[in-house]
Amino acid sequence: MLIAWTTLPSVEAANQLAADVVAQGLAACVQVDGPVTSHYRWEGKVEQTEEFRLCFKFLDSQQAALEAHVRSAHSYDTPEWIVVRAEHVGEKYLSWAQAVSTSSPL
Repeated sequence: MLIAWTTLPSVEAANQLAADVVAQGLAACVQVDGPVTSHYRWEGKVEQTEEFRLCFKFLDSQQAALEAHVRSAHSYDTPEWIVVRAEHVGEKYLSWAQAVSTSSPL
């Protein structure tokens, strides 16, 4: 199982993206956190922005399609997209994720 993060500027946009990828079978689960305050440098200036963080849980086989969907739906020029491999996933949770995951719309 893989876990990925991105951020969006509004809870509405975050919830819409989360619902879309789950409905399309691109992720087993997406959690929306926030608001969070992000501090970063952009175009030579230090910025501070309120954002909503999405945490995607998905299978290896979904990675390319999920990333393509997130990038195409994202409103940022340079969206955060960080993916890590889960070191351990409970057997029941992984079985559930495999059962609900598909690369085609439900």
